[in-house]
Amino acid sequence: MNDDFASLYAYNHWADRRVLDACRKLTAEQYVAEPAPGWSSVRSSIVHIAIVTEGWLRGVAGEAVESAPAETDLPTVDDAERLLERAYQIFSDVVPLLTPEQLATPRTFRGRSRSAILPPWVVLRHLVNHSTYHRGQVAAKLKRLGIEPPATDLVLWALEQIPQQS
Repeated sequence: MNDDFASLYAYNHWADRRVLDACRKLTAEQYVAEPAPGWSSVRSSIVHIAIVTEGWLRGVAGEAVESAPAETDLPTVDDAERLLERAYQIFSDVVPLLTPEQLATPRTFRGRSRSAILPPWVVLRHLVNHSTYHRGQVAAKLKRLGIEPPATDLVLWALEQIPQQS
């Protein structure tokens, strides 16, 4: 199961970087504009992905997450990327050490405003799904702002990882 998570999160990391690179093509004004859908701006969407990913992974690491940065604390694409990189470092440090039993055993995740009893595998899979959903919103915003959104499908990531025979 850990190999499954490693692949899933390697894909997620790859896709996040592709979207962040596309966001760098925006002006500062475009990055905070409200082209719709979803969160009000590209920045709001990207920062939401970063904050949620980092927060839940801190929870998987056993931390009670009592604080998170505000959107204004992460004004640039690079700021959001640093938070995501911190999240992926937590993933790399913690998840490979979890046994299948630990991944399947429900436990309490405490956050800023609520707590939830879930097995870690649910949280780990949720994060990839959550990021995929919001990356789609970012892609729509990028297109409306004149930036060609990157392709971030899982199969495209797999094609880059697995040598293809002609």
